[in-house]
Amino acid sequence: MLVTMFFVSIMVFIIMELPPGDYAERWAFRKFSGTGAQITEADLANIRANFGLDRPAPERYFSWIKDIVLHGDFGEAFAFQTSVNNVIGQKIWLTLAILFSTLLVTYLVSIPVGMYAAVRRNSVEDHVLTVFSYLGFALPNFLLALVLLYVSITYFDTSVGGLFSPEYADAPWSTAKALDLLSHLIIPAIILAWSATAFQLQTVRATMLDELNALSVTAARARGLSEGKLLIKYPARLAINPVVSTISFDANRIFSELPIVALVLGLPELGELLLKSYLDLDMFVAGAILLILTFMIVFMNFLSDILLAFLDPRVKLT
Repeated sequence: MLVTMFFVSIMVFIIMELPPGDYAERWAFRKFSGTGAQITEADLANIRANFGLDRPAPERYFSWIKDIVLHGDFGEAFAFQTSVNNVIGQKIWLTLAILFSTLLVTYLVSIPVGMYAAVRRNSVEDHVLTVFSYLGFALPNFLLALVLLYVSITYFDTSVGGLFSPEYADAPWSTAKALDLLSHLIIPAIILAWSATAFQLQTVRATMLDELNALSVTAARARGLSEGKLLIKYPARLAINPVVSTISFDANRIFSELPIVALVLGLPELGELLLKSYLDLDMFVAGAILLILTFMIVFMNFLSDILLAFLDPRVKLT
């Protein structure tokens, strides 16, 4: 995982360096635009020196990585005139709260419901669940967010947007604020879990159907094992494996869908800040966000490998 993150950090830094120009040029343009002042190369060189952009790219990369590893310092946010840690601090934790609550909803729904659909194959319930799964594949999450927002405002005179009630938005952290956050996480988690749940439900159903026809299940049934114990000991346990192995895939899906859903619901997350910082060439903010989100995907992949080895003795860690 450490080797992966090292190469990821190099790729992130390259992405940060790809746009033409730098923050010094953007800053000079905004400051002197419309004033008639002439900006010379010497002026730009001085501005770059003030922002630390005059050093060679390799030197800036190693200095950036050293500060992250040794001090947890992601650098200076040029546009905000403060450290990157201060800019992204709370939004990182709120983004992670949305991620984990969405994953929780996804698996709490998809695993038992998918198993039920497999056991009740070709029943009315199975067909209804299949229709809902197809809706999950076809209906974009942001459209579901728009519908829920419209219904809540029009018919219930309330809004499902935001992560905090107005009285807690700027209040210091407390038990009451944490509980308020948890209550507001339910709707975003359901919306973001919509498509992931549909996918995993069908995955669990298909795997469960395969395992129900396995010879081990037939042999266990012949030995007189009760149907409930049989399902838990063999098909159910093995049907979870594909879900566990795709945790990082689900996390990536959620991160990809979160920005537009956050825009609809007014959620304070990192997507909008990432886009703004990249357009502003505020490289350390953009780089920190990309690095943290990528680390979460890599960590989820590592976690899924550990869980898979724990759940299935046939899988060995090397």
